Amino acid sequence: MRTAGHTTAAYGGVHVLAGPERGAYPYGNSLLVRGRAESLVVDPSLALVEDAPAADAVLVSHAHEDHIAGLVSYEVPVHIHEGDLEALRSTAVMLAGFGLDPDAADALGRELRDRFHVRGRPDAKGFDEGAVFDLGGRTVTVVHLPGHTPGHSGFLIEPDGFLFLGDIDLTSFGPYYGDLGSSLADFEASMRRCREIDARWYGTFHQKGVVEGPAEFRRRLDAYAEVVRRRDAALLALLREPHTLDEIAEHRLVYRPHVEAPYVTAVERRTAQQHLARLVREGLVTEAEEGRFRST
Repeated sequence: MRTAGHTTAAYGGVHVLAGPERGAYPYGNSLLVRGRAESLVVDPSLALVEDAPAADAVLVSHAHEDHIAGLVSYEVPVHIHEGDLEALRSTAVMLAGFGLDPDAADALGRELRDRFHVRGRPDAKGFDEGAVFDLGGRTVTVVHLPGHTPGHSGFLIEPDGFLFLGDIDLTSFGPYYGDLGSSLADFEASMRRCREIDARWYGTFHQKGVVEGPAEFRRRLDAYAEVVRRRDAALLALLREPHTLDEIAEHRLVYRPHVEAPYVTAVERRTAQQHLARLVREGLVTEAEEGRFRST
């Protein structure tokens, strides 16, 4: 069914509200989940700003702008993991979490306000791992999947067997762990946890949409995780000659050379820091001289 802004597809009692271009950024794939007593929306995207279905509550997987743009349409209880609660309550806290220089932060702040309608939600409430939202004949259980952000969470919807993965999105871009609160180690642990969950459907917020069956999901998850190993390999190859952290960031492990955005340098630097730290611990990289690293 085509509506203004999104396309709706049903998977049991779960309705995926897919944004334009299969939910590619800046859009995304939201959920509408109905039970006998209540209904809720998960991650209201930009596509829901002008076409928001009614709901009794909103669940947010994590506090990034594309996952909350549609919150402007809802004056109902909003819930998010405790790890991201303050970022949802305060736009200033969210913006600080990106770790940008002042000029880039000012530019992104304007974009959050004008493009994504981001406003602080001081009324937001926190949940923890395993919290259950009972809608009447249908439940939504929180699965904490940190790494992308500290509070990043998925949601397991029963009896349908639908696991919403948020930004463990299975795209060829690969895992993103470039914010101040991101963690490569946590992201890898979260991917391992997802691999252990048997579901009928696995839904992503961006592009890949819904994957059916554990076997196909695990195949795609393994390919997604392989991007992390390719970044390790690329860094080891670069460090055959000594380089500083700034030189590694300029070389880029994440974004293609043509991509220009205020956040690119900061993301590349934090990504390189995390890979460097792990490779040093594993004895594969050493600090050849102060501030310059090389592979062993």
